[in-house]
Amino acid sequence: MGFRERREQRRWARELDRELEALARENRGVDEAIRSLGDQPPTHTPIPLPVHQRRHRSRARKAERAARKERGPLLPGLVIVAVIMLGVFLLDPSGSGQRLRELVGFDGRLADAVGISSDGEYAFAATQPDSDDPVAWNPCQPIRYVVNPAGAPDDWERLVEESVERVGTLSGFAFEDEGTTDDRDFTRRINGLGRPAPVLIGWAGPDEVPQLAGEVAGLGGSTYVEQARQRRYITGSVTLDVDLYDELERRPGGEDTMRAILMHELGHVLGLGHVGDRDELMYEDSLGQDDFGPGDREGLARLGQVSCG
Repeated sequence: MGFRERREQRRWARELDRELEALARENRGVDEAIRSLGDQPPTHTPIPLPVHQRRHRSRARKAERAARKERGPLLPGLVIVAVIMLGVFLLDPSGSGQRLRELVGFDGRLADAVGISSDGEYAFAATQPDSDDPVAWNPCQPIRYVVNPAGAPDDWERLVEESVERVGTLSGFAFEDEGTTDDRDFTRRINGLGRPAPVLIGWAGPDEVPQLAGEVAGLGGSTYVEQARQRRYITGSVTLDVDLYDELERRPGGEDTMRAILMHELGHVLGLGHVGDRDELMYEDSLGQDDFGPGDREGLARLGQVSCG
């Protein structure tokens, strides 16, 4: 399956996510109706922990699971899963099993709807001025990006494609490849007229980008604008240490590390911050991890669930 087909699948997945949100609302309505038929113990809506950084939640998860066992109505959740499975197999037969596992395991709305809690830790790089909601990209528009291949490893095209595909799959964001560029301005991505340039991915050394000095493997981040107290990312960049990538290219197994570093920086571009959990790819010193952890995946899913407005 080509990259274009996979991108179409991700667009389909976002439409399915919207249907899941509607189903979750119906689920809550059925839950209330079932409780009204008999003597059910009283329920309450727990005050959520701040979504931008959730740590040490094991006690809260245990209490929540115990409350669900007392309430009992499992049927609405099973109905939602059945509807999801039907939609997956009808609309995406070629990748149905994998997509379903991703939805059940990583999508925050579905996890909440059927009583699944994910483990791990995540943090957002920035939040809205009046809440703990994350600053994110517009999920209804593709994230444009370009690559400056100067100093890149020989197999840079596959490296970038696989990394972008991975973060796109887990977050739901669509990425639009606008090809290569000679642009090397990794910091100023908005021109004098206020127009954002595409996200820039490239390789450099500390002589060009001083922040790469020392043990820094890469840099990543985005720029947001604020209108009517609402912040939205509009451009960003990823800068990878050219000397480190040159070394990793010659090292056995170095390809996995190169991909992990790029995915880590793309996580920053989408809006994730560093965490203190060594099992997450967004841990500051993430060497040794070659894929996103459970907290990373939940954070990426939350970023992809913001409104389009």
